[in-house]
Amino acid sequence: MFRLSTSIYSKKLVNHEGTRFSLHIARSTLTSNMSDDYQYIQLSKVPTMHFQPSLPRLPIPKLESSCQKYLIAQQPLITQEKLCHVECLIRNFLKEDGPKLQKELIQKDAKNRHTSYINEPWFDMYLRDRKPLPINYNPLLIFKPETDIRYNDQLIKSTNLVISSLRFMKSLRREILEPEVYHMNPEKSDTKLFRKVTGLLPSSISWYGAYLFKAFPLDMSQYPHLFNTSRIPQLGKDDIYHDDTGRHIVVMRKGHFYTFDVLDENNYIRQPSEIAASLKLILEDNRPLNEYPIAILTTLERNKWASARLHLMNIGNENILKKIDSAAFILVLDDNHIGEDHNKLQKSYLHGDGTNRWFDKSFCLIVTKDGYAGLNFEHSWGDGVAVLRFFNDVKADISKKPRFHPEDVKALCSKDFLKVEKLEFILDSKIKDIINEEQKNYNTWIEQLLIDYVIYEGFGKKECKKIGISPDAIMQLAFQLALYEQEGQMVPTYESCSTAAFKRGRTETIRSCTLQTKAACVALTQKKSDISTAELKKLIFDCSNVHGILIKEAAMGQAFDRHLFALKSICEELGIRKPAIFEDPSYDSLNCNVLSTSTLSSPAILSGGFGPVINNGYGIGYSVQDHKLETIVSSYQGSRNANNYVKCLEKALKTIHTVLLSK
Repeated sequence: MFRLSTSIYSKKLVNHEGTRFSLHIARSTLTSNMSDDYQYIQLSKVPTMHFQPSLPRLPIPKLESSCQKYLIAQQPLITQEKLCHVECLIRNFLKEDGPKLQKELIQKDAKNRHTSYINEPWFDMYLRDRKPLPINYNPLLIFKPETDIRYNDQLIKSTNLVISSLRFMKSLRREILEPEVYHMNPEKSDTKLFRKVTGLLPSSISWYGAYLFKAFPLDMSQYPHLFNTSRIPQLGKDDIYHDDTGRHIVVMRKGHFYTFDVLDENNYIRQPSEIAASLKLILEDNRPLNEYPIAILTTLERNKWASARLHLMNIGNENILKKIDSAAFILVLDDNHIGEDHNKLQKSYLHGDGTNRWFDKSFCLIVTKDGYAGLNFEHSWGDGVAVLRFFNDVKADISKKPRFHPEDVKALCSKDFLKVEKLEFILDSKIKDIINEEQKNYNTWIEQLLIDYVIYEGFGKKECKKIGISPDAIMQLAFQLALYEQEGQMVPTYESCSTAAFKRGRTETIRSCTLQTKAACVALTQKKSDISTAELKKLIFDCSNVHGILIKEAAMGQAFDRHLFALKSICEELGIRKPAIFEDPSYDSLNCNVLSTSTLSSPAILSGGFGPVINNGYGIGYSVQDHKLETIVSSYQGSRNANNYVKCLEKALKTIHTVLLSK
């Protein structure tokens, strides 16, 4: 691809022949930028949604099975007396209300074969929750820096991230983005033959063709909402707004808003020089920090934000809000330097100071002054599978094939500028007062949050494979052991598992606190002389074996959490009395997940995490690499302490590692 702009050549070549040569190069550059190679990140011969019609539907588990698994999940957490009470409630539920609710759920599911039984109530759960989005819901993902440090320059990285994101978006819309497929044996299925065979099959049976290769296509129904999407606050229940006609992005800097079209009138991605010059113009805007940063309103409790937003619209800001809502995405340019402060990095991407983020957007692409880049994304529209695919593809694209280069910066000139519009909100005294008050409230809130991390070297996927044990099971046992070391108790634990192997699947819960992890924690902390190393090792392997079963059950839609949630939702939908099993304090306690965990393993990720889901809990994002284990932990001060927990976690990993290495 030609990277040199018309302006360079028109300056250097002023004679007749030179001018003709300059125009030839300019046309070549323009043609190159209109080519498929520039416009699309992938050119898959198998259409993006090819497998969607034939994806299997998420199964509704048998009622007796879910109840039994629910009882097993309670065993390590509650007293024998409470367990007997839960058993009694389950027996009554299976005799009385349970079968009726199960029948209602099955009938409803049969009438909605285009979706899954969990999709609607799960969306509803997210959109009805009135808690603020930052920390409570929006996770963070941070890209590993580029190996060539010149490409970590804020302008260069921002330009390349914008272009690669648009290339992904356009491939998705044209259905030439490679379908997401889980390959059991990539050497046999991640091949040209697989693509040729499954691509020739009709969509109605294509999944079955993939299955013969032991490959499992994943649901991609969430992907369109990556772009041009916002969560709109409404009283009682929010809406998801999607408008894929938007050709623009919104850029935030110092609490100010800017917008320009990144696609032309024919929906071609603008030239790199045009995008870079426009971003450079924004970076050189010397306006001070916005005195009244309107973005702080997206940190509010949702009903309060809904009321404030309605007032904003009534005083003349409807078009500006629509510009933000319909933008392909938001690019956030931060003026702060992170340096080597890992905790500062986490906090910046998880919540920032609230003045230069728009938490309602499907995702904000954030780039700091010293070249860190990452995402903060709203969670209701979709799950980590879609975001991680986008994240990985964009990272690969900016690393292997960047479209804007350090030597191109000097060539930028005024001719390259696109029309950059400053979005100026109309504010009255009421909105100004709300902004001032909420800035103080937000600062008080985020000051209560602790974030810490641990990187355990020399023990990862490769070592676990050699030992013959699951690295995920090791991490989950370590989380239990760390808290048991800290507090001497077992607590409700949530591990997220995707059910994207099914049509419109969402997530399922792996209940990784088990009787086996409890036995291991007790044995590993008591250090009794009568417990041999061989016995300790067996206890750890028992944890791994049971955990493997739980993962398979969850991934296949055969765990219990979403099933019971859906049955409870049927009660609410029909307006009938909830069965006693759902009114039991033990049910509520199990769903107050003190340890909320999710794995974020990808070589593209520098770091990833989220906030605690309850005030007295831990938010734990972790990554299993070839030779190391990484964990980010968050908590609120005065409830539980992430700093202390991280110390216990490091000790727990070392203890488990030592036992497994012993002969």
